[in-house]
Amino acid sequence: MPLRLLHLVGSAETEQLAELSVLYAADCLAALDATAYEHHVGYVSPDGSWRFPAALDPAGIAAADPLSPAEAMARIAGLEVDVAVPQMFCRPGMTLYRAMLELLGLPYVGNTPQTMAAGADKAWARALVAAAGVRVPAGELLTPGRPPTLTPPVVVKPVDADNSDGVMLVRRREELDAALAGAAEHSDQVLVERYIELGREVRCGVLERDGELLCLPLEEYAVDPATKPVRDRADKLARRDGRLTLVAKDAEHAWIVPPDPSDAVTAAVWRAARTAHRALGCRDYSLFDFRIDPEGRPWFLEAGLYCSFARTSVVAVMAAAAGIGLDDLFAGCVEQALRRDSRRSRRS
Repeated sequence: MPLRLLHLVGSAETEQLAELSVLYAADCLAALDATAYEHHVGYVSPDGSWRFPAALDPAGIAAADPLSPAEAMARIAGLEVDVAVPQMFCRPGMTLYRAMLELLGLPYVGNTPQTMAAGADKAWARALVAAAGVRVPAGELLTPGRPPTLTPPVVVKPVDADNSDGVMLVRRREELDAALAGAAEHSDQVLVERYIELGREVRCGVLERDGELLCLPLEEYAVDPATKPVRDRADKLARRDGRLTLVAKDAEHAWIVPPDPSDAVTAAVWRAARTAHRALGCRDYSLFDFRIDPEGRPWFLEAGLYCSFARTSVVAVMAAAAGIGLDDLFAGCVEQALRRDSRRSRRS
C-alpha cells in the first residue's frame, strides 16, 4: 500500500511566495514515483484559508473549496497521512505551519521550526555557527537609528529577507546611508558584514544518511570581483512572460563542481558545512552558502534549510551529481521521518 503524503504548499504571506512554492511542489509531484505514494496537497493562501486541490495548477487551486484553519485540521486528520512534506518558503510556513504538524502528531520531512527560525535569521545563524568554530565575516546587527561601526567595504543586508532582497555591497562611506535604508525596507533589523574579497562563492548541501553526514558536490556561483562581486535578486528570480522563473538554475549563473578529493577548498567547505549542520540542529538535509577568499578559506554567509524535492531543487541537483536520484533522495528522507514518528513507536 502506498504511503500517504501531505504536501504543505502555498504561503501565508504573499502571492509571490505562494507561486514560488507551487512552482517547486508541482515539479516534485510530477517527478516522484507515482506508485510509491498517495499524494495529497494542502494549499495555504495569504488570506489564511486552506484548499485541498486535486491538481496543483491555478485552475485546480481555484476549483477547490476554501476552508478555515479548523476545517483544514479536521480534513488532514481524516486523510490519515503517514508523512508530511513542507514546501512553503514564507516565515510562517517555515515555522508556525511546521509546528502545526507537530501538534497534529504528523511526522514530516526536514528541519524543525526552531532550526528553520534560526537559519532564516542571518544574525542568529552566523552566531550559532561561529560559536561552533566556523569562520564568519566580522559583523554587527543594527536596529533603527543605530549607526554601524564597521567601515566600508561592507555588505549590507536585511537580517531575515530571502532572494538577496535589499543586499548591497558598499565600498564608499557616502553610499552607506542609502544601503541601510534599502535594507530596512525589507526588515526591522539590518546586518552589516565585513566584505570578504572574492575568490569564489559556493553552496554546499549536506544529507543525513544512516546517522552520517554526507556532503554533496558543491554548486559554484557566477561571480566576478569587478562586475559581480555579490549576488543580487536578479541572479535568483525573474518574471518571463508573466511567469515566475528560477534564474539561478541555468548554467550561466551556477554549476556543479566535480568532486575532487585533492581539492583543499572543497574539503574545507565540507568540514565547515558539517559543523554548521550540527550547530543549527539540522536533520535530513541542510544547505549553506560560503564565500571563498583569495587564500582559499571558506567564510559562512547564510543557511538555506529547505528542500522542495523538485528536480531543480539545489539539494536534488547536488544529490544527482553524487549519484543519488530524486526518488532515492526523497525515500531516504521519508524513511527518516517515519523513524521519528511517535505514533509508530507507541504501536510497536
